[in-house]
Amino acid sequence: MIRYRSNPLTVRRLTRFDASMLHKWLNDPEVLRYYGGRDRAHTPEMVQEHFYPEEDQLYRCILEYEGQPIGYIQFYLLEAEGLNYFGLDESEGTRIFGTDQFIGEPTYWNRGIGKQLMSSMLRYLEEEHQASRVVMDPQAWNERAIACYEKSGFRKVKLLPEQEWHEGEKRDCWLMEWRAGAAIL
Repeated sequence: MIRYRSNPLTVRRLTRFDASMLHKWLNDPEVLRYYGGRDRAHTPEMVQEHFYPEEDQLYRCILEYEGQPIGYIQFYLLEAEGLNYFGLDESEGTRIFGTDQFIGEPTYWNRGIGKQLMSSMLRYLEEEHQASRVVMDPQAWNERAIACYEKSGFRKVKLLPEQEWHEGEKRDCWLMEWRAGAAIL
């Protein structure tokens, strides 16, 4: 069971009871602007399909701030398919994790919580999962998220042209990475 605490944050495993909260977040146009697209509001069935699959290799978690659920984070060990998606070579390391996250409560945006989340998760992945690298691919236009990740110790590695479908078009993303041994800010 995952339960990681870094005051005032707690990251805990997603439960069935979180489905209605995910549905709420993934119907908020402000949240969808950055996660999924405003043209992809989720039905309850889509939440079940996307976040609760029967076979799952992802660690799906809820972010709590002072006990209040405010966001979502998932992380996963990259295997051949994931390495290929990011354009990475299998020889580049054996413990490379991917991560995706969002703060679903906009009142908690711009308060440094994203940086705190990423810094604590990097520590967790390095210490508990022996991660050698952690990668992600934020959309290139999302400067606020990219700045947050850079403050957490990630660096831009390469531009991934037309990597992700978002609001009716293919968007460029940045492959960003953090390497074990790098300072966790």
